[in-house]
Amino acid sequence: MLQIEKIKKSFGKKVILQDVSLKAMPGELIHISGINGSGKSTIFKIITGLLKADSGIVKIGPTDVVGALIENPGFLEYESALTNLKFLANLNHRYDETKVRQLLTEFELDPDDKQAIAKYSVGMRQKVGIIQAVMENQSIILLDEPTRGIDQDSVSQFVTLLKQLKQNNKTVIVASHDKVDEINYDRRLKLQAGVLNDE
Repeated sequence: MLQIEKIKKSFGKKVILQDVSLKAMPGELIHISGINGSGKSTIFKIITGLLKADSGIVKIGPTDVVGALIENPGFLEYESALTNLKFLANLNHRYDETKVRQLLTEFELDPDDKQAIAKYSVGMRQKVGIIQAVMENQSIILLDEPTRGIDQDSVSQFVTLLKQLKQNNKTVIVASHDKVDEINYDRRLKLQAGVLNDE
């Protein structure tokens, strides 16, 4: 379970989040919309601990593990996709090569491609970012603009992945401008003027 209560965050004099609360349950698929700069990525960064809120509380279940794709994913630029994913998963001793290879193949990326990730297109990098957010069997998954730049076949694969995650009782929150009609969200929320409300 994920619960955030009365989160506030400012950068200098600019208030980004002024009163954000959300409770997300296992198996729930939630969409957050909002204009550029509204604070969607900031919420994710606070949940993952990359940023500290000015005030408010983030509660995560004791056995929950958070996976996240936030803004432009950072990689070891001169290594392959598989090497990157292995490096990231090994930080938590959770590397499952069979699963990682399967995910790469499903997103039409060659697991044995030695090409440096620096040469990947935006869409290819996004696919690797999606994979790293789910490859360790994470229970809470935060995806920031996950379909940005990816091809239609991979969008369809992404929809399939979301269905699988929901069936496996994962909590998934997607922040996105893209309208993907095939995704059946349980809740749609809008971040506006620093407050999160039902859309």
